[in-house]
Amino acid sequence: MKLRFTTHAVQDLTELADHIRARNPVAAQRVRAAIYETLRNLILFPKVGRRQTTEGVRKVVTRKYPYLIYYTVDDAADEIVILNVKHPARERDHSDV
Repeated sequence: MKLRFTTHAVQDLTELADHIRARNPVAAQRVRAAIYETLRNLILFPKVGRRQTTEGVRKVVTRKYPYLIYYTVDDAADEIVILNVKHPARERDHSDV
């Protein structure tokens, strides 16, 4: 499987990185590493995430830092589509079943 990021996901990641980097550049690197590790695991185990109320959407929480990655799995295209990356304190587009 390959990863594809929506425009919203790219914007979320950019804003998240800018926000953390402005306060603590070292922490920004750690958070980025945690998010990348979670994405690598998703490639291996695409159905690991918790189902959301929106059909087909799943959520996985990064380890060590509580960032939420919302995604769908497109088996036909053999890809995982990353929809959003949010901190739990931020408003979210999806909710758990």
